[in-house]
Amino acid sequence: MLFNSLTFAVFLPLVFMLYWFVFRHSLKRQNVLVLLASYVFYGWWDWRFLGLILLSTLVDFFVGLQLRKTETPKQRKFYLLLSLCVNLGLLGFFKYYHFFIESWIDAWSLFGIQMHASTLEIILPVGISFYTFQTLSYTIDVYRKQLEATRDFLQFATFVAFFPQLVAGPIERASHLLPQFANARRFDADFAYSGISLIIWGLFKKVVVADNCAFFVNQIFEGYGHLNSAELFLGVLLFGIQIYGDFSGYSDIAIGVGRLFGFSLQTNFAFPYFSRSISEFWRRWHISLSSWFRDYVYIPLGGSRGSLGMHARNICVVFLVSGLWHGANWTFLVWGAVHAFLFLVPLLFKVSQNHGRETQLAGYQFPSMLLTFLMVCLAWVFFRADSVPIAWDMLGKIFSFEGHSLGVFYKNSKSLLFAVITVVGIFVLWLYEFLAVQGNQQEVRLSRYHAIFIGVLIVFMGVYKNPSDFIYFQF
Repeated sequence: MLFNSLTFAVFLPLVFMLYWFVFRHSLKRQNVLVLLASYVFYGWWDWRFLGLILLSTLVDFFVGLQLRKTETPKQRKFYLLLSLCVNLGLLGFFKYYHFFIESWIDAWSLFGIQMHASTLEIILPVGISFYTFQTLSYTIDVYRKQLEATRDFLQFATFVAFFPQLVAGPIERASHLLPQFANARRFDADFAYSGISLIIWGLFKKVVVADNCAFFVNQIFEGYGHLNSAELFLGVLLFGIQIYGDFSGYSDIAIGVGRLFGFSLQTNFAFPYFSRSISEFWRRWHISLSSWFRDYVYIPLGGSRGSLGMHARNICVVFLVSGLWHGANWTFLVWGAVHAFLFLVPLLFKVSQNHGRETQLAGYQFPSMLLTFLMVCLAWVFFRADSVPIAWDMLGKIFSFEGHSLGVFYKNSKSLLFAVITVVGIFVLWLYEFLAVQGNQQEVRLSRYHAIFIGVLIVFMGVYKNPSDFIYFQF
C-alpha cells in the first residue's frame, strides 16, 4: 500500500478512528488493531509474503526468550546464530540468489567456460531489508544484555510489523520503539498536529519535488547516449534532489503517521545536503541505517581502534556491505566503494571531519558544502545507472564538457510547469530546513502556513491520480 494512494487515504482515517474512538480504553486492543492494520497494509502488496514477517517474528521472539533464560555462553551463541542464519538466510535467498548465480556464471565465462543455470522466478519482498535489520538488532541487543527480552508476543509482533515504517524505515531499535507498545497512550492534539504537518510535508517532497524530478531523470538516464555533458549533469543533480525528496519524504510520512497513533519514531534525515564532508553526510543521511552499521558492524570489527590500516579496512567493509544491502547489483557495490574512497581520503591525509550536525551556514563553509553535494551527486550515478559500464560512460561524457545546451529540458511541453514547481518546491524545502537548522522559532509559525500551501500543491499535482512507488521500496 502506497502512502501517496487513495487506498491509504481511506485506510489511515479508518484505523485512526478505531484506534482512538473504539479501542482507546484498552492497550491490548489497540495493539491488536495496529498489528492487524500492519498486516493488511503489507499484505495489500502481496499477502503471501506475510509468512516471512511472521517467521522472522516467531524465530526472534523465541530466541529472545531463550537468551533470557540461559547464561551459558555456548547456548547463547547458538541462539544468536539461529537468529542470524534464519534472518540473513531469508534475506540472502530472496534478495541475492540471482545476483550470485549470475556472477558465478560470468566469472567462469572469463575462462571460456560457458555455464547455464535454471533460475527461479524470485520476487523481492518489499521491505525485507528493513524489517530483517530491525528484528536482528533486537536479538543482538538481547544477546549483549543491553536489552531485556519481552515476554509479550503481541507487543513484539507489533514492533516488528508496525506499518508506518515497515517497508522503508526508519529502522527502529527495540530499546526505543518496543517499550512504547507496553505503555498506555493518550491522544495529544499538538503531537498529532505535528504528525499531520510531517505527513503533508513528506507528500510535498515526494509528489511535488521528487516525482517532478523523476520525469526528467528517467529520460536522461535512459537516453544518456544521445545527450551532452550539460544535460547529463542536469540529470545527475536532479536525481540527487529526487532521491532525497523521495526517501526523506517517506521517512517524514512514516514519522508523522506514527505520531497520529502516539508513537515517536527516530529522525532519519538531518539536512544531509548541508554537510561539509562525506563523513558528516553519513551522519545526516539515512541515520537509522548508518547507526545500525556503526553499532553492529563497524564497532564490532574494531572501529577506529588499532592501526590506520585496520581502521581503513573497517570503513571499507561497512561501505561495501552498505552498498550490497541496497541491492543485488555491482552498481551498488561500486557506489559503496566510491563512498569508502571519499571517506578515506581525508582520513589518510589527516583532514579533520569532525563537523557536528548544527550548521551555521557561514560564508566560508559554503564551498565545502557545495563540494560535498557535488561528490555525493556524482556518486549517485552508480546508484541510479543500470550497470557499471553505463555509469562510467555517463561520467566520461559529463567530464568531456562537450555541449552546453539543455534541449532535453526546454523542448519538453512540461518544462515550464516543471521549472516553476521544482524551483518553488526546492525554495520552500531549503527555507524550511534552513530555519530548522538555525533553530529559528519562525519555523513553528511557518509550518502552520506551509501545510496549507503544500496541500494545495499536492492536490494540484494530482497526488492520487498516478501514485508512484518510493525509490527505497526496491530495497
